Amino acid sequence: MANSPQSKKRARQNENSRKHNTSLRSMARTYMKKIHVQIAEGNYEGAKAAFLQAQPILDSMINKGIFPKNKVARIKSRLNVKVKALQAA
Repeated sequence: MANSPQSKKRARQNENSRKHNTSLRSMARTYMKKIHVQIAEGNYEGAKAAFLQAQPILDSMINKGIFPKNKVARIKSRLNVKVKALQAA
C-alpha cells in the first residue's frame, strides 16, 4: 500500500495510464478484428479498405508504447499476406 504522498500520486497515475493504455490496445485489436471478419467473408475490397484504415492506427500504437515495433510489423505483414491471398483467389 502506498504510504507517502509521492507514492500515492504515482499509484493514481499508474492506474490512469493503465486504463488509457487498455483502451488504446482494445481499439487496435478491434481494427484487426475488422480485417479478419472481411477476410473470413472473402471480401477483398472490404479487407483491403479495413487494412488501409488499420495501418496508421497500428503504427501510432508503436509511438505510444502500446505494442512493440516488431510485433506490429509482424501483425501487418501477416494481415497483408492474407489480404493479398484473397485477391489471388
